[in-house]
Amino acid sequence: MRGYSKYQQTDIGWIGDVPSHWSKNKFKFLLREKTKTQNIELPCGSISFGSVVFKDSEKLTEETRLAYQEVLSGEFLVNPLNLNYDLKSLRTALSEINVIVSSGYIVLQSEGVANKNYLKWLLFVFDIRHMKTLGAGIRQTITFKDIGNCTTYIPADDEQVAIASFLDRETARIDNLIAEKQTFINLLKEKRQALISHVVTKGIDPNVKMKDSGVEWIGEVPEHWCLGRVKHISSFITSGPRGWSELIDENSSSVFLQSGDLNNNLGLELKKAKRVSPPDGAEGVRTRLLGGDVVVCITGANTGRVAIAESIEETVYINQHLSLIRPKLKKIRPKFLAYFLSSDAGSKYYALTQYGLKEGLSLKNIAETPLVFPSVDEQESIERKLDSELTKSTALLNSVLESIELLKEHRTALISAAVTGKIDVRNYKEKAA
Repeated sequence: MRGYSKYQQTDIGWIGDVPSHWSKNKFKFLLREKTKTQNIELPCGSISFGSVVFKDSEKLTEETRLAYQEVLSGEFLVNPLNLNYDLKSLRTALSEINVIVSSGYIVLQSEGVANKNYLKWLLFVFDIRHMKTLGAGIRQTITFKDIGNCTTYIPADDEQVAIASFLDRETARIDNLIAEKQTFINLLKEKRQALISHVVTKGIDPNVKMKDSGVEWIGEVPEHWCLGRVKHISSFITSGPRGWSELIDENSSSVFLQSGDLNNNLGLELKKAKRVSPPDGAEGVRTRLLGGDVVVCITGANTGRVAIAESIEETVYINQHLSLIRPKLKKIRPKFLAYFLSSDAGSKYYALTQYGLKEGLSLKNIAETPLVFPSVDEQESIERKLDSELTKSTALLNSVLESIELLKEHRTALISAAVTGKIDVRNYKEKAA
């Protein structure tokens, strides 16, 4: 799209040059801070990536709710806290719902000088380009005074409406494309999981005779396969040490593996893992990861996630949220075990074990995991089959994920270009027609 015919220079880095007819202004003349208002009758909310959303308030005390403030539909919400801690989240939003939010938020009302919908997009660009640089103190917090004193440039009313309408329409189109691609990703992941679950419990020979496994969620398995539990094919099962968080040392050469370092493809992300200086003694020997070990997350949001240490070139120790399984190689191949534990057969067992009030898995739970497996040679054939099929789907998955990131980048660039006058969208509707 073309730009405007004439521009004026500004000394505002996050805006740059703007159309010559746009006028200089300050946010304090466009918005005012709303006096904190109690309204305990409203549900609780928060800001999440540029939108005001409802949030679960069952665990909040009445005293906490009384300290919350009202934000109504048509008012703006800003998260001014910890700007240096999270540089990715979108921290401004035009609310479409009536809720109460933490008193730490800033609630703003329009002064009526600018179109609200245009202000929404202007604040978006202000947030991603400049607001995060304003914070002061250890927690990098800002006030409305910090925002209000910032200078901007805005067009006339009809042009504001044109820009806002253009961005509403175009971002909705992009968001729909992203949603379609995300749906495809979810279907692809389901297909991958179904393939793994089928092959590690049924094998790759469609004509093989079957028998009942005796485990409801596993069902029938090939007649010649062995039935057992993880403890029967393991020489060692343990969990990570407690108290080592105080031994974190980024200058150390030893890796301290945590649940977040397990990816979704049975792999370990060691490059970004924390480092630790372990104490001397048996604790370090017990919790050190060796090549061929299988790791299972046993607590937290990633409970049940599985990875395999196919090759370890560094010294790696697991933390207390992980369990280490050392397979008996004459009975089971580590990768087959990892595939099985990550399949529906493994995840169903983990879900049933945690049913009710219990959170997380014990080492006994890991040891008692039901397992079915063929000979080592057949395990190797199954691995080759899965590796081949999953390599193809991973390439497709990565391609779609990359296209989503490109769409997100295009969305942000489009918003910035329209709001700062780098493209002229006033006649876009007529041209599209």
